[in-house]
Amino acid sequence: QVQLVESGGGLVQAGGSLRLSCARSGRSSVMTAMGWFRQAPGKEREFLATIWWSGGGTYYADSVRGRFTISRDNAKNTLYLQMNSLKSEDTAVYYCAAGSRWPIMTVAEFNYWGQGTQVAVSS
Repeated sequence: QVQLVESGGGLVQAGGSLRLSCARSGRSSVMTAMGWFRQAPGKEREFLATIWWSGGGTYYADSVRGRFTISRDNAKNTLYLQMNSLKSEDTAVYYCAAGSRWPIMTVAEFNYWGQGTQVAVSS
């Protein structure tokens, strides 16, 4: 059983920052890769970033590269997404996800999902 629980969302002004967290539990062998996605109303779920849990390698979507940083804390078994220079178009529900292979970057390749946390950016 894998459980992913996001936290850290909220309302922030444009130009501000937020850090999202995702506490994970369960069988580590199926959580080789961890990722962050988001979904805005009326839009498809969008890949943002992924990290290889054991090796630390990362990939980013062009839309967030340089503004968002994915990281993990092995001791706390927690995934993070540091979001800087937030824009109104970053408003969405943010999800963390886990997959058993690396590298993976599509919704279909991730097997486990959190419940999501809302981020709203006011302009």
